[in-house]
Amino acid sequence: MPAEVMDGFQTVLRFFMNQKATIGYSFMALLTIGGERVFSMVSFQCPCNHDQNFAYGITFLLGPAAVLLVLGLFMSTRLWRLYTGCCLNPLKLCPRGNCFGCLRVVLNIISGACVAPVMWLSVALLNGTFYECAVSGLDDNVVVNLFCVNKTLKCREELAHVPCDRSQLTPGERMELLLMLRAQSQILGWCIIIVAAVVGLCGTCYTNCRSKVSYLQLTFWKRYVEKEKEHFDSFALSYASRLAERNLQSFFENKEPAPFPFPNHRAWEEISALYTFSRSEQSYSTLQRYVEGTDHNDAPEKRPVMDVEHGIEMS
Repeated sequence: MPAEVMDGFQTVLRFFMNQKATIGYSFMALLTIGGERVFSMVSFQCPCNHDQNFAYGITFLLGPAAVLLVLGLFMSTRLWRLYTGCCLNPLKLCPRGNCFGCLRVVLNIISGACVAPVMWLSVALLNGTFYECAVSGLDDNVVVNLFCVNKTLKCREELAHVPCDRSQLTPGERMELLLMLRAQSQILGWCIIIVAAVVGLCGTCYTNCRSKVSYLQLTFWKRYVEKEKEHFDSFALSYASRLAERNLQSFFENKEPAPFPFPNHRAWEEISALYTFSRSEQSYSTLQRYVEGTDHNDAPEKRPVMDVEHGIEMS
C-alpha cells in the first residue's frame, strides 16, 4: 500500500480517535431515535380513555428516561470509584477534606448520566405521540379550556379520544386538536434541547474558566487519563492472567506457588481515591501521585488475598 494512502488512513483514524466522545453521543442519539420509533410504532397503543390516558402516556414518556438515567449511573466508573467502600470509610467521599470537589464530581456524574434521558425526552416530545396521549387524558379545567375554548361541549367529552380514530368529532376538529397537542409537545422538546445546550455551554465555560492549568496542559491531562486507563486495563488483564495461571499450576502440580509481588491494600486504596489537583505537585492522577511519592513504606504483598476477617470477600 502506498505511503500516501497509509498516511491518509492514519490521519482519518486519528481524527475519529480524537472525536470518540462526539461519535459516542451521536451513536447514542441514533439509538435513542430508533428506540423511540420502535416504542411508538410497535408497543405504544394509547387507550383513549379519560382514566388511563395520562398514566399510560406519561409512563412511556418518563419511564424509559428513568431507566436510561439508572443505566447511566450504573455504568459510571467515577460513581463506583467514589461510592465503593464509603460505608466503611466515609472519608473516601471527600478525600483530603475537599467536600466542594466531591460535590462537583457528583454533579458531573449526574450530568453525564442525564445525557441519554434528555435525548429520549427531546426525541419523544418532538415526535409528540406520548405527549398527545398523556395530555388528552387530563381533566384539569385549564387544559380543557385551553384546547376547547369557543368549542362545543362535545370537544370536552371527546378530547381523550383525539389521539385515536374513535373520536366522534369531525375530521377537521380532530386534526385541529391533534395539531395543537403536537405543537405543544414539540415546543417542550425544543425547550429541553435549548436549555440542555445552554447549560452544557455555560458549564463548560465555567469549568474552563476555573481551570488551574492552561488549555494545552488540560488537553494533555485528558489524553493522559485516557491512556492510563487503557494501559491499566491491559496490565490488570495481564497480571490477573499470570496470577491465575500460577495458582492453577500450583494447585494441579501440588507444589508451593512461586513468589508473586503484588500491590498492598494501602496502595490500592490510594490509587482508587478521587484525584484532586494541587499546584504543589506535578501529577495527573492518583496513580502518578502514588508512584512518584516517597512514602512507600509498606512492602508489596507476596500473596494477594482478600481480608475475609473484616468482611471483604469476592464471589
